[in-house]
Amino acid sequence: MSSPDEEEGVDDWVPPSRRPELADVAPLPQADGPCPVVAIAYRDDFREVMDYFRALYAAGERSPRALRITADAIDFNPGNYTVWHFRRVILEALDADLIQEMNFVDQIAECNAKNYQVWHHKRWLAEKLGPDVANSEHEFTRKILYDDAKNYHAWSHRQWVLQALGGWESELQYCNQLLEEDVFNNSAWNQRYLVVTRSPILGGLVAMRDSEVDYTVEAIIANPQNESPWRYLRGLYKGDNTLLVADDRISDACLKVLNNDWRCVFALGLLLELLRMGLQPSDELRGTIEAINNPDPETEHTDLATAVCSILQKCDPLRINYWSWYRTTLSS
Repeated sequence: MSSPDEEEGVDDWVPPSRRPELADVAPLPQADGPCPVVAIAYRDDFREVMDYFRALYAAGERSPRALRITADAIDFNPGNYTVWHFRRVILEALDADLIQEMNFVDQIAECNAKNYQVWHHKRWLAEKLGPDVANSEHEFTRKILYDDAKNYHAWSHRQWVLQALGGWESELQYCNQLLEEDVFNNSAWNQRYLVVTRSPILGGLVAMRDSEVDYTVEAIIANPQNESPWRYLRGLYKGDNTLLVADDRISDACLKVLNNDWRCVFALGLLLELLRMGLQPSDELRGTIEAINNPDPETEHTDLATAVCSILQKCDPLRINYWSWYRTTLSS
């Protein structure tokens, strides 16, 4: 892949040894020592490019030809962080067109969407170019996430751009879109929490909590076995357990889910937290839990939190020892 400021296309690629502008450069071979134990069988064209790269790098040359060699080296190995670093040094020295450079790296990123060095280079460019590229960066990550909705690098870059360069205006709607397409997309739930808590135009968590609880409860009722909204719901009350316990919508959601599926670990786990924090259960909730737990004669007359622990021991056998231990802590 050639850089956009070069006239030659991929099909016209010329080996460095045949380029007139490199005639005065003495290639610097890789120093493997006199008797390498397991010599790597590099392709000839790869070895030639890297020999010329090492020569220019060792000389500290900041020139258009050195920039072109870095493009060749990146084409062979987009993960070579030394090449990317040297390219940044050259770009700064030449005061190069960074918009063209962004186009260059975007082409590489589309084919190497999980390459740390590529995303680091994009962030460096975005920092240099500033808020003017915020929208284009969001569009690029949107394109990557369309192919891989959980690409960590794309999400990390998108979150950095939001916080450093802006572009919050439509981000909540974007989260809505992703969750409409796949409500199990935990990355979209994570992004939604970032937007609700960090966006400078939404007013913060306190201002958004009420509407977000309604949104999340609706998602829970529709798919009770989806862990993401349960965790998101808990996060909406981060640092304020009193409000969490006082909000009837939370315990009502647990009750509604358990009436349909008494084995829902997420509903039982949250209900146990609420009880531990002082929830005064309604008669309907108490009746539901006692009805679920009643078949066990040993726990028929226990308090409600202990009863929930007993139910969890039955329906969550993978963590039966944990729930058994948790049950012993209730008395203290």
